[in-house]
This record gives sequence, structure tokens and C-alpha cells, in this order.
Amino acid sequence: MALEFAKLGRNLALCARRLDRLEALKEQIGRDHPDVRVVIHRLDVDDHDRVFEVFRACDAELGGLDRVIVNAGIGRGASLGKGYFDANKETAITNFVSAIAQCEAALEIFRHKNDGHLVTISSVSAVRGLSRGFNVYAATKAGLSSLSEGMRVDLLGKPIRVTTIHPGFIRSEI
Repeated sequence: MALEFAKLGRNLALCARRLDRLEALKEQIGRDHPDVRVVIHRLDVDDHDRVFEVFRACDAELGGLDRVIVNAGIGRGASLGKGYFDANKETAITNFVSAIAQCEAALEIFRHKNDGHLVTISSVSAVRGLSRGFNVYAATKAGLSSLSEGMRVDLLGKPIRVTTIHPGFIRSEI
């Protein structure tokens, strides 16, 4: 996504757990799109206080944020009742509770300036539950989709938009 936005000439605030990957991506964007400004921050979205700090820092460093994409997620766990409560809980916290923190931090910024676009990345599993190790994953994505719809309704008539994307299966590390 970052590379596509860079092609469009958009300045970027990129956050992830792995700073080395962010630095490599920033370097690549700098080479390919020298007019695009990129700020990077190490962020574990499960550190909810840090989410607010980093979002505010990105807003200050770029002179404003006009779009935030909530895309962090994991897919650990197993079917319920098989002894994987901790892994299922970790998925629930990262995919839903941490998404709430990111949405809250983004909307705090957008409400202050009365403008912005919040994009949440859900999943087709939000509307069609999945079996085996994806029970909790699907439930978190359903929760995120419902949360996003609620935010969208709350913001009707305001210049703050909320979009939910429901991609299918994507090759990723989760």
C-alpha cells in the first residue's frame, strides 16, 4: 500500500513493529519518489498508550494526517476448546482492541481538524465465519466491521469519512 500511495505523490507516516523493514521501505520510496516525505515509527499496536503518542507525533511531523489505514492484524490460535486460549486472546486483542485504539487515536486527530478519512482493513471472514484456527480471527474482523459501520453512522453529515475494506485471502506473514 505504501508504494502505491508513494506513486500517487502522497506523503506517508508508516508504523510497524519491525523498524528495519520500515527503514528499508523508506529508503526505497526515497529512491523512487524523492518528492515524497516519509516518517517512520516503531509501533506495536498492542501498546495502546503508544498508539496515541505515535499518531500524534506523525500528525505533528507531517503537518497533519488526512488518512489513516488501520491494517495491523494477526491470525494465531485454534478452534475453541483445544487449549489455545492465550493465542486466541492475543488475536482478539491485536485485531479488535488494538484496532479500537488506532481508530480512537485517528478520530481524535480528525475531529480536531474536522476532516479526515479512516480506513479499516477487515476481511471477507467478517461476513462468513471460518473454521479451525480462524474462529476468533473471523469474529474479530466481524467486530471491526461493525465498529467501522458504527463510526460511519456517528460521523454522518461531518467531513470525516470511514471506509471498511473486506479483502479475501492475502499472502502475508499472519
